[in-house]
Amino acid sequence: MTSALTLPTGGQLVSSRPEAPAGSQPLPFELDHLLALRVPGLIATRRHIHSHPELSGEEYETAALIARELSLAGLTPRMLPKGNGVICDIDGRPDGPVIALRADIDALPLTDSKDVPYRSTVEGVCHACGHDVHTAVMLGVGMLLAQLADAGQLDGRVRLIFQPAEEILPCGSLEVIEAGGLDDVLQIFALHCDPNQPVGKVGLRVGPITAAADNVTVRLTGPGGHTARPHLTVDLVDALGRLITEVPALVSRRVPANSGLLLVFGHASAGTRYNVIPSEACASGTLRVMDRDTWEQAPKIVAQVVRDVIAPTGATVDLEYLRGRPPVCNDARAIQVLTAATAAALGPEGIAETPQSMGGEDFSWYLEHVPGALARLGVGRSGPNVDLHRASFDVDERAIPAGVRVMVQTALRALAAAR
Repeated sequence: MTSALTLPTGGQLVSSRPEAPAGSQPLPFELDHLLALRVPGLIATRRHIHSHPELSGEEYETAALIARELSLAGLTPRMLPKGNGVICDIDGRPDGPVIALRADIDALPLTDSKDVPYRSTVEGVCHACGHDVHTAVMLGVGMLLAQLADAGQLDGRVRLIFQPAEEILPCGSLEVIEAGGLDDVLQIFALHCDPNQPVGKVGLRVGPITAAADNVTVRLTGPGGHTARPHLTVDLVDALGRLITEVPALVSRRVPANSGLLLVFGHASAGTRYNVIPSEACASGTLRVMDRDTWEQAPKIVAQVVRDVIAPTGATVDLEYLRGRPPVCNDARAIQVLTAATAAALGPEGIAETPQSMGGEDFSWYLEHVPGALARLGVGRSGPNVDLHRASFDVDERAIPAGVRVMVQTALRALAAAR
């Protein structure tokens, strides 16, 4: 990988230099012109990262690329202790406040199915959640804010956080926090790609915007035996079937309906032969819930229901309940900052309402320590959109300069409001 990235040719997504959206306000210090010059390079960077994805916890080359690009902008990035993430302060007025902006950088274990020049070159790994876009946006923000700082026009310090391991447990945000990523920070902000919104729109919401998300794994064991004589053993396939069909419905009956609890098993396995009752079976999935109180109770409820359902089968149960992340709960004042920033960056028409999602986001752990907000960046393409976490996911790359404008305006307004 090199920092001298060039825009690939022959791509299906073509982007030109962005013009300021109607009704928007110009960025200070002629940064609109600098952004226009930087857009081709940011798109090239996004495509390079897209074609060279790295799984959660293994983002070493991606982090190295980020550090090189920030260094070329005159900044002084520092690597996280494992070397797979980056923190970089942009120093303005020394006695000013500290505002953090976060981008996640990891990819998913999916095989890229797109027919594009920047298709993933790593088998079984793909940027199917837009973290390559988040990274490119934040690099653009760093380049522009570095110019403001050099000109003495940055009214405080902006901390850029390029976070690993958003997609797995334990969460990468906890590594950042342990490494001092939130030291002195007053507010923190982030964008996440939203294919359901067109480019030029940013989804905003006060309060919970994502669900809590935990991992559940249930292992069943028994003596095994012949399928001709299930009465002499424990039929684990039958027990597994009961687990994956009965437990989700029963768990949802133990909590208020408006809590939005959703238990879905994404993996189930048992046996290797048609005429052998196996001695081991396993199912794993996610539990998602929309309110914090029910999330606190969920482990005890799931454990009791699993045992009640499996007890009549005679199988031995081993339940692993792995705490994931609470809901992202957006601070009202932080959303005020994002709302004003979006109107300035994209015009008043850029502001969009957005519902609470059942998706999980480890940005929530930052908000356990400091107030802040997550917004949804419109990346929708013409024609049918493809949801996040699909191997065919792609974006309208005009979202990159739109995201840069929003986050630059967010940082400036957050610094001004904190004075």
